[in-house]
Amino acid sequence: MSGQSQQAQGGFPRRDDEGRVVALGDLLGVALGGLVIGLLALLLLDWGFATAGAGDFGRANGWLAVILPAWLYWEDFRAWGFGAARVVAALAAVALAVVGGLLAAGLADGLPPMVSGGFAAAAFTVVYAVVWFPGVHWLARRTG
Repeated sequence: MSGQSQQAQGGFPRRDDEGRVVALGDLLGVALGGLVIGLLALLLLDWGFATAGAGDFGRANGWLAVILPAWLYWEDFRAWGFGAARVVAALAAVALAVVGGLLAAGLADGLPPMVSGGFAAAAFTVVYAVVWFPGVHWLARRTG
């Protein structure tokens, strides 16, 4: 399916003909939606395991909620095709997002792992999108 026909159908997030997300708001919105779904799924799984007696509730690692946003970011990374711009932007975004996530987890120290990890996953999701999207566009313009 071409990008134009996908946009004509109202696909979200909106993508260009190469499959790249066209707006930071779209990228952030879908990523945060994926984060919420991941947190809810993790909450449900953790509750199920706690009910079955396989541990205490809230002990699952909240960082796992970043799986769906990471998948979205990977797909956008792949859509940019071969080039230094996407690699440099992705490395910078990952480094800053991990630092942001670790800082958020550190600030939530003392809370259950699901809560502190959830804060970390949220920080990672936002920081990555905010660094990746403008970074890859700026670098792609600079490098041709």
